[in-house]
Amino acid sequence: MSVGRASVSDMTTLAERPHTALLMIDVQVAVVADAYERDAVVANIAALADRAREEDVPVIWVQHSDENVPKGSEGWQYVPELTLRDQEPLIHKRYPDAFDDTALEDVLAAAQVGRLVVAGASTDSCIRSTLHSAFTRGYDVTLVGDAHTTTDLSKWGAPPPEQVIAHTNLYWKYHTGPGRTAGVETTKDVTLTT
Repeated sequence: MSVGRASVSDMTTLAERPHTALLMIDVQVAVVADAYERDAVVANIAALADRAREEDVPVIWVQHSDENVPKGSEGWQYVPELTLRDQEPLIHKRYPDAFDDTALEDVLAAAQVGRLVVAGASTDSCIRSTLHSAFTRGYDVTLVGDAHTTTDLSKWGAPPPEQVIAHTNLYWKYHTGPGRTAGVETTKDVTLTT
């Protein structure tokens, strides 16, 4: 499988890993059932997957399970609008961070990936955890600002979902660290290959 090249401006700290991958996190029936702007976000995610495939950028899917989303249940399935292809890696996870106790790092290393483009759910949990974990591990990490979502947790003291999404986009756009980049781009403007 050929993979997308990171742009010259990307500076991953991971030696010998010049490629980009599209990381799709937890776009599952139960996870996004009541998500903010669900249909628009899922449509953007589908468009990203199609574009990545056209540009030979690997699409890596992450699928969460826990007591609220039991493995094998209807709610655990990926939403019907998205089609996972057999050759595309599927990472099963049990914790918010997609790297935690999974094979994700091994899959990325085998594909020489040093840059991740991230989309999916939920913004305030699995997206946030994975963004920070990837960045700390040395990856360049781009969040697709209109291709992630969350549910309304305001009754537990969280801001409304549109504010959670806007805040995450704001702080990730300006996140910095030595030798690597963070950023936020829209579905139509995100760069997958150079």
